[in-house]
Amino acid sequence: MIFCVEDDNGIRDLMIYTLHSAGFEAKGFVNSVDLFNALCTELPQLIMLDIMLPGEDGISILKKLRAQTNTAHIPIIMATAKGTEYDKVLGLDLGADDYLVKPFGMMEMISHIKAVLRRTTPKEPTKCLHVGNLELNLETYLVLVEGERIQLTLKEYKLLRTLMENCGRVFNRDQLLEIVWGIDYIGETRTVDVHIGTLRTKLGKCGDYIETVRGVGYRMEVQND
Repeated sequence: MIFCVEDDNGIRDLMIYTLHSAGFEAKGFVNSVDLFNALCTELPQLIMLDIMLPGEDGISILKKLRAQTNTAHIPIIMATAKGTEYDKVLGLDLGADDYLVKPFGMMEMISHIKAVLRRTTPKEPTKCLHVGNLELNLETYLVLVEGERIQLTLKEYKLLRTLMENCGRVFNRDQLLEIVWGIDYIGETRTVDVHIGTLRTKLGKCGDYIETVRGVGYRMEVQND
């Protein structure tokens, strides 16, 4: 959702139309009163804020938005009149993320909005598992042993992931068969032993992390020196 604060009805309607055409949801507001009333019920992805507004101007609105906890994080693009360099500098100093000089093209506006959203939208951290000198990336399936990439089969990867996600927990062979090969798998528990053996070999020194629990099964454990 993009909020557009613009007192010129024609410009505001064109901005909202263009935003809808570009795949954004958008709402328009004439002044600060309407904007802050809307913010009580919904927080947008970004605010397009004109500086020259009736009543409270855009600079004052910007200060309030940045001072309030619930709106301080919202990206804001200021619309300034041509030649008002002071307003641009002041807006950026007060926390605006970008500015557009009037009159601006609608495609230019969309380009600026997308750029600001790319820059300000938090990126989710890559999900990785770490055990000792082992690293497993849950998104890319990349496995690193002491920083070196190794190639695993899908079953070996699933075995390693299961053990790393449950470090210290003992799994018997039947449990590993069900988790890695599926509940309908028909085969011997010896299959688990064979795959554990090849996995240990590929992991090199880190293969020692996979411990055999006699009479039970396997677990992953890193011994402290």
